[in-house]
Amino acid sequence: MNIAIYVIVAIVVIILLAAAIRVVREYERGGVFRLGRWVGLRGPGLVFIIPFIEVMRKLDLRVITMDVPQQECITVDNVTVRVDAVIYFRVVDASDAILKVLDFVKATSLLAQTTLRNVVGQSTLDELLGQRDRLNEKIQSVVDEGTNPWGIKVSMVEVKDVQLPQTMQRAMAAQAEAERERRAKVVHAEGEFQAAEKLADAAKVISSQPQALQLRYLQTLAGIATERSNVILFPLPLDLLPVLTGKTDKSEKSK
Repeated sequence: MNIAIYVIVAIVVIILLAAAIRVVREYERGGVFRLGRWVGLRGPGLVFIIPFIEVMRKLDLRVITMDVPQQECITVDNVTVRVDAVIYFRVVDASDAILKVLDFVKATSLLAQTTLRNVVGQSTLDELLGQRDRLNEKIQSVVDEGTNPWGIKVSMVEVKDVQLPQTMQRAMAAQAEAERERRAKVVHAEGEFQAAEKLADAAKVISSQPQALQLRYLQTLAGIATERSNVILFPLPLDLLPVLTGKTDKSEKSK
């Protein structure tokens, strides 16, 4: 009989110890309620509570990464886009996160979704595509201000993807191609202009030094001689005609 009593007492003690002992990790905090009244935070480490009188709720203080579902938005310039994002936040005040909001993760997610739609709706398509950093900072600031009373700190918001309608994608592709063609034509025109300037400078040098024209003529002949061709075009500078004509006249007079 005594053995049965001891066994029952041992079982009761084990149950009470199991209900009284809690282990709170370094990245956690435990909020304790005593008969429904807030007592305070406990942990980290080994925590003892009064069984059946006190209840503890644990909170994770590490950074939470959460995807913001894709939202369909209309920009200021009436372009329908689909935008999704990722948000990084953590609990900085466990008391407020327990007492002031039922589910801080869900509440932060819904607030991020509405803020994303509002901020995109106040921006143009060019700002959405070209000023992503400014858009991220604005969303982060608004969401952080809304979650601050809950003891939540939003550290960063990143817009991941912006999906455009097919018609808008084709229009942007055509615009980009036209811009590349314009730049190519400008570069080609600048090259032609620089080449014309160099040719004009070369013409001035040759006009001031006739020997330069003769040297260029000889270089051209040397280049033609190296080519394997059945037909050779022999260029004759006009400056040499008077010289050749004068020699011919003299030879005829000598005869």
